[in-house]
Amino acid sequence: MPDGKVALVTGASRSVGKGIALGLGSDGWTVYCTARGPVGSGGPLDETAAEVTRRGGTGIAVQCDHRDDSQIELLFDRIAAECSGLGLLVNNVWAAPKGFHGFSERFWERPLTDWDSLVGVGLRAHYVASVRAAKLMVARGSGLIVNISSFGSRGHLHSVLYGIAKAGLDKMAADMAIELAGTGVDTLSLWPGLVRNELIVASGLTDFAGFSFEKAETPEFLGRVLVALANDPRIGELSGSTIVTAEAGAHYGITNEDGTAPESHRAAFGGGPVFGTDRVLGA
Repeated sequence: MPDGKVALVTGASRSVGKGIALGLGSDGWTVYCTARGPVGSGGPLDETAAEVTRRGGTGIAVQCDHRDDSQIELLFDRIAAECSGLGLLVNNVWAAPKGFHGFSERFWERPLTDWDSLVGVGLRAHYVASVRAAKLMVARGSGLIVNISSFGSRGHLHSVLYGIAKAGLDKMAADMAIELAGTGVDTLSLWPGLVRNELIVASGLTDFAGFSFEKAETPEFLGRVLVALANDPRIGELSGSTIVTAEAGAHYGITNEDGTAPESHRAAFGGGPVFGTDRVLGA
């Protein structure tokens, strides 16, 4: 990784994105945190940036609607103007379809406009950000692009379009690694399991689809796993891989804040290998 630790985490106002931003802050990174919400009002995005700074990093909140390519362009122009380079991009932003109340309907019962959010934001926006990040990273000869994906790539989870987007993220990381070979820029796709985020904690639920929240991953667990991956001197060997975050946590000795070790959902989704990671992490 480059000496100047500058990261962009999209969708950082809550849950996984926030946990990753905080983990990077604890490791001394300057973190640009984006979301659609306003900046300067003391809202969730401002809170994330402020906590990154309190943890020892530098948090910068940037309002960005990742459905709009021009806003993504302006975001990267700002990073290029303010920093010597970009060391890490975490593609995490996600948007629910209009009128969304949960994945209870089958694909033919849903409007075609679901594509615009689940694939338009859940896949295309990540590709747009990755193109801009690669331009900055290749120019300086180092960097890491990370996609937050899902076990929905392996088995049916939530909806058809959800699975399409997540499988696309894994393939994107794998193929970008081939074209980035020799540039010093690496790529990963991460599969978190069940995440014990703010919404889940507030719900009072104890399990979801047969998975216990006692062994779920916390957002900050994901942040610490990503820091370990970013700091791993063998990151080049991992490039293009899909990483099961619970398995990476076991590999690096990382647990949740309460000391529990999250469980991998690999077996529940059919087992078997994923892109590249088994040869390195020994999962």
